[in-house]
Amino acid sequence: MQGFLLQATIYLGAAVIAVPLAARLGLGSVLGYLAAGIIIGPATGLVGAETEDLQHFAEFGVVMMLFLIGLELEPRALWNMRQRLIGLGGMQVVLTTAALFGAGSLLGLDANVALATGLIFALSSTAIVLQTLSEKGLMRTQGGRSVFSVLLTQDIAVIPMLALLPLLAVGGGHGDGGGAHAAPANPDAPGVKEVEAARTLIENLPGWAVTLVTLGAVAVVVLAGIYLTRPVFRYIHHARLRELYTALGLLMVVSIAVLMELVGLSPALGTFLAGVVLANSEFRHELESDLEPFKGLLLGLFFITVGAGIDFGVLLGNPLQIAALTLSVIVLKGSVLYLLARLARMHTRDRWLFTLALAQAGEFGFVLSSFSLQQGVLTTETAGVIRLVIALSMLVTPLLFILYEQLSARADKAPDPDPDEIDREAPVIIAGIGRFGQVVSRLVQGAGFETVVLDHDMEMIDTMRRFGFGGFFGDPTRPDILHAAGLERAKVLVVALDDRQAALKLVHHARAMHPELHIVARAYDREHVYQLYQAGANDIVRELFDSSLRAGRYVLEHIGLSRFEASELEMAYYQQDRAGVRELAQLWKPGVPVSQNPEYVARARSLNKDLETSILERLHPQGDAQEVEAAEEPVGYRSKDRS
Repeated sequence: MQGFLLQATIYLGAAVIAVPLAARLGLGSVLGYLAAGIIIGPATGLVGAETEDLQHFAEFGVVMMLFLIGLELEPRALWNMRQRLIGLGGMQVVLTTAALFGAGSLLGLDANVALATGLIFALSSTAIVLQTLSEKGLMRTQGGRSVFSVLLTQDIAVIPMLALLPLLAVGGGHGDGGGAHAAPANPDAPGVKEVEAARTLIENLPGWAVTLVTLGAVAVVVLAGIYLTRPVFRYIHHARLRELYTALGLLMVVSIAVLMELVGLSPALGTFLAGVVLANSEFRHELESDLEPFKGLLLGLFFITVGAGIDFGVLLGNPLQIAALTLSVIVLKGSVLYLLARLARMHTRDRWLFTLALAQAGEFGFVLSSFSLQQGVLTTETAGVIRLVIALSMLVTPLLFILYEQLSARADKAPDPDPDEIDREAPVIIAGIGRFGQVVSRLVQGAGFETVVLDHDMEMIDTMRRFGFGGFFGDPTRPDILHAAGLERAKVLVVALDDRQAALKLVHHARAMHPELHIVARAYDREHVYQLYQAGANDIVRELFDSSLRAGRYVLEHIGLSRFEASELEMAYYQQDRAGVRELAQLWKPGVPVSQNPEYVARARSLNKDLETSILERLHPQGDAQEVEAAEEPVGYRSKDRS
């Protein structure tokens, strides 16, 4: 017990020290965990042989992560990804395996060994990549969605790989055991016992029975998710104990993982499927909040064990060869990925994300290499080198993401493609077609008025065209683009850009080119309102102002006010605030904080009191003097200047 507590103290202490330091340096948490593992493992020897066993336990964090990802992905969204899963993911596995098989053959490896090596290195690290994508907010980009599709395909591909590897040993005889049915060359090697346990239930069944058992296991997961989850959660709810929800969430994930292992499927794939089934469940958020801390700790532990498991003895014995092999794997995989990204017509930023995020080997490579060793496909020496290359490539992954950020920043500075030729004019010009501009455009066009839509995002313009809405690619802040769009003859310009400085620049240009033009501008906050006001905008709409007012009206309706009263108060607030903002805009001084502008602060406080008085008078038009006087007493938020 004492030894266990000491080891736990070492692992937790290393994580607490190294991860915040890495995050502060901008390196990400994954690199911090890996560095912590290297320090307590190969560097200082504080941890030892237990690392391999601990790694298999920590791999459960990957299983839990895919379950949580499945909860965020509805079945319809998964179906919409089918082309990426089958096309992009399938091509990546096949082409990468072929490229690495060719490289291994050129290095003199036997065909079976070269093919096994290609299969092992074709897989990428689900744990590191998804964790880093989530941290950097890249999951919802086109490149992030493509990366996730390929990772999911790779998890599925592990199943046929496990079936294929024993066949490669039939004619080989390269392993220490000498054949497909020989005893494991290293029974304690990582993954061997797990693979044996996974195959016990189906190893003696005929092929058709294996298929039925596999499909039956998947059906059990789906049907249980649909029909059993609700009654079980209701049963647990009667206990009124928070910890039972956590216990139930863990039980679901563990039991599904066990079932998948018994029939030879990937536990991560099974739990992902269960998450997708439960994505529309009312218990989804409860499961997420209960399991998220466990997922984070287990993933962190997994990364630490990867770093601690690096065999620096083998590395220092032949460092140049190991480094060259690691670099070759990354370059070969990256070349295949870049080619696929070009064929998929990804934009530059997404192309580099897709290439660099998946260029490493993955944690499933440890299982496949150990299984290949057990089946006699690989020798102990070859398997050791492969595992070292896998670990080093995973260690390099955070640096590849840093390289992606550099290339992405360079791509942002690159000149845009030539703008479209604008061949028509309209009384309304809309600059920017994001979420804000789309609503304005559809409303105006729905009323029967023509518009000219401009945006510098080619992907957004292409999406609009696919849905039947016209638009032109070009930078709306360029005077020549505005001139081509007919700004001199337009009646209204809508500035819906999400870039504050670009919006200001456009308003300045437009006002100078067409003094009589009516400009409606989107603002980020009050300070942006003042800037746009001074630049010449006529009507300025704060992004969240109207939606916040509507939310406030809903609150009033449900705490005792009638719909009419709530609507009246909403309108009173709107009118008073709009008049106040116009008045404060004249007192605002660019570059001077409002807290250091005494005239602004005094008038803002006065306007806040007037606003509250106006609201109370609207609510109680026949109220007595006491109610009005009460409105002038200080309230918690009156001194704040809210946007």
